[in-house]
Amino acid sequence: MSESQQSLRAFVFLGLSVDGRIARPDGDLEWLTSRGAAAGDAGFTPFVESIDAVVMGRRTYEAIASYDDWPYLDRPIHVISTTLAADADSRITVHRSAEAAIDALQRDGRWRVYVDGGETVRWFLAAKLIDELTLSQVPVLIGDGPSLFGSLGGDVDLEHVRTTVLDGGMVQTTYRVLDGPTPRSSQ
Repeated sequence: MSESQQSLRAFVFLGLSVDGRIARPDGDLEWLTSRGAAAGDAGFTPFVESIDAVVMGRRTYEAIASYDDWPYLDRPIHVISTTLAADADSRITVHRSAEAAIDALQRDGRWRVYVDGGETVRWFLAAKLIDELTLSQVPVLIGDGPSLFGSLGGDVDLEHVRTTVLDGGMVQTTYRVLDGPTPRSSQ
């Protein structure tokens, strides 16, 4: 397939609490890293090896920026932010909009993209760019914090691909996205 015939394919691989939270209100992820450790890699490394680049929002970047072990191997990292300085971190490229990030990814021939972070995932779903969601539920209720899903502008139909119970009680489910949001009929 030639470059002009390819289109961006976006994938989600996220951990979340059973109540659908992706972080504590202050951005803390200790609940995920400590409990998720029992599950080991959970397939994350093979997943990252299968993608060409990563795109995330500023809050997700700030939550992981200080990690000693950068989890994205050598993949280019694109961060969407209107406030982060362009030279904030030599490991990332900052874009002022999701559209600008997509343009850069396509221009660079990055067709398989890992989308990370709640707002970014919702934007890509609304734009009908997500192909697959792999969600790993950590056996904890944290009660408050950002949710992975909020308003999507309608229903997003999914097809179940597989569910695996990992060590530590983490349940990982993969869904194929059949289409983007379908507006609900008003009755």
